[in-house]
Amino acid sequence: MDPYLEGALWPDVHSALAAKVRQLLAPQVRPRYVVRLAVYLVEDTAPESEIGILYPDVEVLRPSTVSEAATPYTVAASPFTPSMRAPALAPITVRVPEVEIRDASDHRLVTAIEILSPVNKREPGLSLYRRKRQQVQRAGVHLIEIDLIRRGQRPQHHPTLPPSPYLVTLLRGHAAHFEAWPVQLDQPLPTIPVPLLPPDADVVLPLQAALTAVYDEAGYDLSIDYNRAPPPPPLPTNI
Repeated sequence: MDPYLEGALWPDVHSALAAKVRQLLAPQVRPRYVVRLAVYLVEDTAPESEIGILYPDVEVLRPSTVSEAATPYTVAASPFTPSMRAPALAPITVRVPEVEIRDASDHRLVTAIEILSPVNKREPGLSLYRRKRQQVQRAGVHLIEIDLIRRGQRPQHHPTLPPSPYLVTLLRGHAAHFEAWPVQLDQPLPTIPVPLLPPDADVVLPLQAALTAVYDEAGYDLSIDYNRAPPPPPLPTNI
C-alpha cells in the first residue's frame, strides 16, 4: 500500500480497486456466480475532520471584517462582532463502493467484499457500518474486509492481532473464527482466498496485483508529490 493514496485520491482509488477486484474474480467464478459492484450512501455529519484530505471543496475558515459586520445604521463595530466567521458545515453524502459475489441462479448474496473508507472508521459512520456487518454475518454471508486506511478506528478489535497499519480479514459464513492478514508498511498486500458456496473451492484474489494495476492505469504518480508528507497520521520514523 502507498500511504499517499489515502488522501484526496482515495475516492478514485476506492472505486477503481473495487472494479479491478471484480475484473479479477469474475472469470474465476462464472458461470455459477456473478460479481457485481454496489454502492451504498453514508451521510457524513462530521466532514470537517476530512478538510483538505477527502473534501477539498469545503470552505475554509476566514476572519470576519468590520465591513461585513457593520450595517448602514452603525458607524463602528458592535461589541458583539465575532472575530471570525465559519461556514455551517452541512452533512456530505459519501458514496462507498463494495463488491458482491452472488449466485447467478437466484441472485443470493454469497460473499461481500468491503473496502473500508474513512467514513466507515469514525462516528457516526462507524456504528452504521458495524450494524451492516452484523446483518451480513447473521445472514451467513462470507465477509472480506480490506482496510487500507491508517487513520480512524477499526470496526473490530481483537487482542491477538498485532499492531499494523493495514489489515485484511475474512469471516466465513457462520464461522466461529476469522482469518486475518495484518500488513506492515514495508510488506506487499496479501493474496487471499475468496470463499463461495459449498462444495465449490475458494478462488484467489491477489490484492497487490490489483492495487498495482490500478496505480499504473490511473497514473497516480503524476498526481503525487513524494517530496511532501503523506496524509495523516504521520509515518513512523523507523521505516
